[in-house]
Amino acid sequence: VQLQASGGGLVQAGGSLRLSCAASGLTFSRYIMGWFRQAPGKEVEFISTISASGSTTFFADSAKGRFTISRDNAKDTVYLQLSSLRPKDTAIYYCAAKWYNGVHLYTTTASEYDYWGQGTQVTVSS
Repeated sequence: VQLQASGGGLVQAGGSLRLSCAASGLTFSRYIMGWFRQAPGKEVEFISTISASGSTTFFADSAKGRFTISRDNAKDTVYLQLSSLRPKDTAIYYCAAKWYNGVHLYTTTASEYDYWGQGTQVTVSS
């Protein structure tokens, strides 16, 4: 299984980025997908998650109203649209996949995810 995150970069405050995470080696449509981030010296932080079908999404308070998550099961890819970026959004952003067991549509708990990507750096300048 591979999760390849991309789309990070350097952007000014107020700007936007679109992160992508391409999955391979798994039946993508059977996996809940999540985005997390980790800033230097800080713990991994939940950002957003989307159900296997894409019908249900959930966001951390820090992301609500600014970030959007979506997925294309035909392309085995999940996206995270970042808007109105702030310097404190600077972090490495990771995508993760969790097998959908038919019970919970999504999860915000990092330890419950089965697979992780390598991360993509997002740097927001003031």
